[in-house]
Amino acid sequence: MKASAPILSSVVAVPAAAQALRPALVRSWVSVYADLFKARLTLLVLLTAWLGFYAGVRGAMDYLLMLHALLGTALMAAGASALNQWWERDLDGRMQRTQDRPLPSGRLRPRTVFWIGVACSASGLAYLAWAVNPLTAVLGLASLLIYLLVYTPLKRRTWLNTIVGAVPGALPPLMGWTAARGELGREGWALFTIQALWQMPHFMAIAWIYREEYAKAGFQMLPVLDPEGRRTARHALGFTLALLAASALPFLWSMTGPVYAGVALLLGLTFVWHALQFSRHLTLARARQLFYVSILYLPLLLAALALDKWRF
Repeated sequence: MKASAPILSSVVAVPAAAQALRPALVRSWVSVYADLFKARLTLLVLLTAWLGFYAGVRGAMDYLLMLHALLGTALMAAGASALNQWWERDLDGRMQRTQDRPLPSGRLRPRTVFWIGVACSASGLAYLAWAVNPLTAVLGLASLLIYLLVYTPLKRRTWLNTIVGAVPGALPPLMGWTAARGELGREGWALFTIQALWQMPHFMAIAWIYREEYAKAGFQMLPVLDPEGRRTARHALGFTLALLAASALPFLWSMTGPVYAGVALLLGLTFVWHALQFSRHLTLARARQLFYVSILYLPLLLAALALDKWRF
């Protein structure tokens, strides 16, 4: 009987070990799909879409319609990310910052990712058309097509891809607006303009930090074609100044009150100052500072807009 004790304990230990591994496996797969759907970027898309919806609401908030809009937008954003990674899987494998993505690392197969991307995109588009309105679905489709069929191939042809890529990146707040209003309006376009302009210094900082990796992958980013950085610096500063002006539109068009105007001015001047420092000292440290400021700028500006929204 004593001899059977080790055997019995080993038998019991096997399922116990398997049970201990399950949470780790679940976390692993969650991580894989979070990378595939670019979870942080998708969260930013949802934040800006929600802001557009909230800014466009007249009267009481329609929470069910808001959830429909966010779910459809999330599906389309996830689908676009998956299809983008399917398209650029070989190029992602050449860069250290992307070589651990699901396809280059071999954690998912190209065919699987392709059909996941198609399913998410198609279901998101259909859901927006059915549960929200056709206009929002059309904007979502435009964002998807520009991102995949124009921006993605242009990345290997011209540095203007960054400007083109700012368009689909800026459509989510306009989609939120049309979801709430059912129509386009200058206020919705103001949110689009702010988002589009914000992306330029943000992307310039990223491209400067990773310019060697972009060059290795064959991406025609401006810092790759501008080794001295003068044009990169001018663009970063110029778009930041344009953003400072555009951020005043919600106040000038009576979407918000003076609290938003003050916050927008303070944030805008801080952003401009860091862009100026980057243009004067083209170092990795200054580029990272500009990047981090850009990351803080947008959510703080959107929070100020939401908190100081006027009914109009």
